[in-house]
Parts: sequence; structure tokens; C-alpha cells
Amino acid sequence: MLLLAIETSCDETSVALLRDGCVMANAVSSQVELHEEYGGVVPELASREHLRNLMPVARQALDQAGMTPGELDAVAATRGPGLPGALLVGLRAAQGMAFALAKPFIGVHHHEAHLYSPWTGGEPLSLALDDFQPNVSLIVSGGHTMLVHVGAPLEHRVLGGTVDDAAGECFDKAAKLIGLPYPGGPELDRLASEGNGSVHNFPRPKLRDDSHDFSFSGLKTAVRYFIRDNPGVLEDGQQLRDLCAGVQEAIVDVLVAKTIRAAKKMGAKCVTASGGVTCNSGLRAALKAACARDGFALRLANPILCTDNAAMVGMAAHLRLANDGETTPLDAEIEPNWKLIILN
Repeated sequence: MLLLAIETSCDETSVALLRDGCVMANAVSSQVELHEEYGGVVPELASREHLRNLMPVARQALDQAGMTPGELDAVAATRGPGLPGALLVGLRAAQGMAFALAKPFIGVHHHEAHLYSPWTGGEPLSLALDDFQPNVSLIVSGGHTMLVHVGAPLEHRVLGGTVDDAAGECFDKAAKLIGLPYPGGPELDRLASEGNGSVHNFPRPKLRDDSHDFSFSGLKTAVRYFIRDNPGVLEDGQQLRDLCAGVQEAIVDVLVAKTIRAAKKMGAKCVTASGGVTCNSGLRAALKAACARDGFALRLANPILCTDNAAMVGMAAHLRLANDGETTPLDAEIEPNWKLIILN
């Protein structure tokens, strides 16, 4: 089966071609430079940029795969959650293509796409579930932080999520307070690798409570007050690196501790992680160390599948078609606040 997938949930325009779960092309156009002067994603500008970029990106993906629209067997797109205007661009384009070609359409949940991206690997990238085992999955990005128990493919249950700022949002907002260029998360990670995280003991919100929920707004506020009370810290190179390391260590400690705790509680033997923040070097290292210490298998999403991309959307669509054949009506609407429902 040849499937074309579209992702436009936030600020990346992406189109991928997959044959039987194997990625033939994955074209991505980023909007980082567009939003840089505003210090964050401007929804209206993001939507307009998707309109401008979608067709050229689609042509690029088709050319890379050496395919034409007439050869497609199915079309998929992210239906939610995400920015309403941005989602609408990709969803309507995919629905229109499916209608014109008289092919099935699959509306994909963005988090579900992330959820199965750790099981995608190899060269070329392909979905491999032969060695699947029940796992607790950490999905961590700029807009979402959640823990999900996955008992089997397409059988999952949300254990908990963020009650305010997501981890990626905390990274970016802390970086902005520190004065780092947008996007701040990767730059904070780079500086943190050269600093000493034990110099500053920032709060670890909800670290010791019994819930699987997260909260990072208090940490962001603590960073703001620390900078206010210690203005010279931003002028000294080593102090700045230590500050970044302290912020990163606080976020990572919470993510890792709650993930491992959830895996133990659920009796899982495997931990997975996906989403943009999974590119963070501190988080990847800490998860590897914790899983090795406590005897968990660990699967981390390939870095090229961590940020928003159509390849993971196509994988989720392929998985659904292969398992239950469920398709989405061509008049289905976007779901900007779509919850990852319990499936069993």
C-alpha cells in the first residue's frame, strides 16, 4: 500500500510517502526563521505559511519517492490536537486529495503518531512491531507532556499529563528569560552540557506525589525570580552555563523519575520516549542511565522523528489500516483539543 501523509499541526509543514509502513520520502519545511522575531509561534502566520508551503513540499516528497498522486492507495493527515488554522490546511488538503482520487482517508491523532515513533527505525525507516512489548511511554514536547501505558499496538491508556506548562514550554520560556535566541530549548541544552547542574537547586514540581501528572509553571517562575535576584548571573559565562544546567536537570529529574515510577507501577518491562524534547541530550542520557539501573528496556524515537513530521503520521495511519481498516469520513472536522482516548 502506497500512502501519502501530511502534518501541519504547528509550525512544520511536512509530507511523507510510505509503502507498506516503509518511509520512501519525508519532506519537512520549518518555520523557525519566520517566528524567530516574535520569540514563539504566531498561529495566523503559521497557517499562512502552511498554505504557501504545502504544495511545494508535497511535490518534493513525491519527487523523492519517484511517485505520482495517481499511484496512491490512501491519504492521511493530522486531525488534532494542534493550532486550528494550521490543522485545517493539512486536513482539507488531504481530504480533497482523497476525494479526487477516490481513495481512503485517515485522520491521525498527533500524540498517537508520536506514541509509535519509537518503534520506527532502520534504513530506510520502517515500522517494526515484531519485538513489541508492553511499555510506559513518555510523550514530551513544547505543548504536551504525558505518560501513556501501551499494552499492545493500538491499545493504550493515558496515565497522566501536564496540568499547566509542558516540559518543552518550560525549556523555551526559561531560555527566553535567560536571553537565549529562539528556539531556546536546543540552545539551553547546548549550554547545559558545559555547566554544573548541582550549583543551583531549582524546584522539582510534583516529583514526590503519587499522581502521574506534571507541572512546570512553578519551575519557570522560580527561574524568573532567580534571575531577578541575581542579575549578574547572565553576565558571567560559567554562571550562565551552570544556570542552564540547573534548569535542565530539574526538568529532566521530574520526567525521568515519574516515567520510571509509572513503569514500575504498571508492571511494564519497557520504557519509550518521543516528542521534540526527546532530542534533549540530558533527557536521553538520564533515561538511558535510569533504565539500565532499574532493568528496563528503552526505546527512544529517532531524532528525525521527534519533532513534528509526516513520516510518523503515515506510520500511525498505516498501523490503523493494517489492524482494523478504520478510515475517517471526508467531511470530518479538525480536533484542536483532541484527547488521546482510552483504547482497549
